Amino acid sequence: MNSLLNIFWLGLKEIRSLVSDLVMVIFVVYAFTLAIYIQATGTSSEVNNASIGFVDEDGSALSKELFNAFYPPRFKFPVSISEDQVQDEMDRGTLMFVVVIPPQFEHNLRAGRPPGIQVNIDATAMQQAGIGADYIRNIVNDRVTSFMARTAEPPPQPIDLVVRKLFNPNGVSSWFKSVVAIINQITLLTVVLTGAAVIREREHGTLEHLLVMPLTAFEIARAKVWANSLVILVATAVSLILVAQLALKVPFAGSMPLWFVGVTLYLFFATALGIFLGTISRSMAQFALLIILVIVVLMLLSGGSTPVESQPRWLQYVTYLLPARHFVSFSQVIIYRGGGLRAVWQEFLMVTGIGLGFFLYSLGLFRKSIAVSK
Repeated sequence: MNSLLNIFWLGLKEIRSLVSDLVMVIFVVYAFTLAIYIQATGTSSEVNNASIGFVDEDGSALSKELFNAFYPPRFKFPVSISEDQVQDEMDRGTLMFVVVIPPQFEHNLRAGRPPGIQVNIDATAMQQAGIGADYIRNIVNDRVTSFMARTAEPPPQPIDLVVRKLFNPNGVSSWFKSVVAIINQITLLTVVLTGAAVIREREHGTLEHLLVMPLTAFEIARAKVWANSLVILVATAVSLILVAQLALKVPFAGSMPLWFVGVTLYLFFATALGIFLGTISRSMAQFALLIILVIVVLMLLSGGSTPVESQPRWLQYVTYLLPARHFVSFSQVIIYRGGGLRAVWQEFLMVTGIGLGFFLYSLGLFRKSIAVSK
């Protein structure tokens, strides 16, 4: 009973220490609000308002039809330029795509001689360029086919391919990026808060004060775990409701309480990682360098930035030992696919097992550092 009271009061001390640190409070608020929104909406893999120009050397009805086939939101309204303006416009970056329609384009098409259309692409924006080229190809082919057939009805195809997008029918990238951003911030902020608390006590001499009290290393470490986990849980709930659901309109298909149970299990590992890094670091600067090395690797291998299946086979086996991978996996199952406990219990078990093992190891290391300080 006395041990639980000690953990409780030490945890309150951690929370008061965090609240009194204005810079850290601002950092937490920013990380779970504005940073999430910017990451979800600031970048997109979709083509949106791409600038496009036309060099119409044919002047036929079909070339004008192709000119009018491009409009927002995928492309800006096209501009008509001459051939000698192409290089200058693309050098200045005012046009991302330039479509050149050759002379006798419609005439050759009607005569059965397939003509060519040149598409100049500014590939400095590599991802947009690749996707935009496919859009242009599909738009041109569809419009030429309908023009030659004198009907807007598509010609019969050998097969009827029916595409059904599950969980994100419109392909809204912010739905995926916002959740991944929240997951990344949970990992980063938990490790930073816990590790910074350990180093701050050592630098300010607070750890020496704790050592003269009848406290154990387990009580000190467990207090940091529950206090920082509580702060992250509250920040995550606010971010998920206000930013993801209200601002970005991200649907939550599964059980929110079940997801927060998984988050709590993952925080057990993340706080243990923070204690570990804070224990082996000699200063805050060294801790910051370790954060870059460790957290970036966790984010890259978790499956949130790149699918685990796209990684080398040997590396995929390594990621089984990273709770971040299982965290991303069960988050996607619960949030996007509406899965229940039956679908995620294995990931929960892996996160719990790895987190418990790492906490015991970090606790042993923390206990040794305290013994040395004594």
